Amino acid sequence: MPEVIFLGTGTSDGVPTIGCDCVTCRSKDRRDKRLRSSIYYISEECKLLIDISPDFRIQALTYNIRWIDAILITHSHNDHIGGLDDVRSINFIMKKAIPVYGNTEAIDEIKNRYSYIFRKTQEGGGKPKVTLHTVEDVVEINGVSITSIPVMHGQIPILGYRIGNFAYLTDASYIPPQSFDKLENLDVLVINALRFEKHPTHFNLEEALNVVGLIKPKKAYLTHLTHRFLHKRDSKLLPKGVEFAYDGLKLKLD
Repeated sequence: MPEVIFLGTGTSDGVPTIGCDCVTCRSKDRRDKRLRSSIYYISEECKLLIDISPDFRIQALTYNIRWIDAILITHSHNDHIGGLDDVRSINFIMKKAIPVYGNTEAIDEIKNRYSYIFRKTQEGGGKPKVTLHTVEDVVEINGVSITSIPVMHGQIPILGYRIGNFAYLTDASYIPPQSFDKLENLDVLVINALRFEKHPTHFNLEEALNVVGLIKPKKAYLTHLTHRFLHKRDSKLLPKGVEFAYDGLKLKLD
C-alpha cells in the first residue's frame, strides 16, 4: 500500500520563525514545528520526492531517506528547491543520477541557480548528479503514472501533482478550470493554506477550504502553514474531513 510522509509543512520561513516569540513559535507541541514543505511518496514501484527543501538533509536523516527514483518540483522558489545539492549523498548510495521533473520555468531556474552542476568544475566532495526533464502532462516512473496539475502562484505558473487518487498542491493562489478536471474523484487532497489573512500569491485558509469544497475529496490536508496557525487551537475551526498536516504525518493510500 503506498504511503506519503510529510517531511515539512511550513512556509519559506519555517516554524518557529527566526526572532519570533508568538504562541506558535513558543509551542511545545511537535505539530507546531514546521520545516519547509515537501513530501516523500513510497510504493512498491517507486520512491518519489515532491520538492526538495533547504531542510532536506535533516528530513532525510529523520525519515531515513536513502533512495529517490525521481524528484517532482512544483516551482523554483528556494523553499522548494534549496536542498538540491544534498542529493549528493543519495547519489553515493544509488550510484546513479536522479531525474528531476518540473515545468519549463522551474527547470530553467534550476539550470541557472545550480549552474555548477551542469558544467565541468573541480568537484571536491562531488556534485549532485541529476537529469532535468520538462513535464508536459503525464510522466511515468517505474510504471507509476503521475499527472501534472497546472496552477498559478500569483503570476507564476507552477505545478501540482496527482498520483492515483492522491493529489498535492502547494503555493497555489488560483486553479484554472481545466485543472479542476484533473482533480476529480480524489481520496486525498493536500493543499496550501498560508494563513488566515488574504495573500497575493497563496490561498489563505478560507480560500483553501473553498477549493476543498469544490473538489470534494474524501479527505483533505492543509500544508504550507505559517506560524499564524496553532495546531490544536485552530484544528477546531476546520470542517469534517479537513485537517492540518504536520511534519512526520504518514498517510496510507489505497
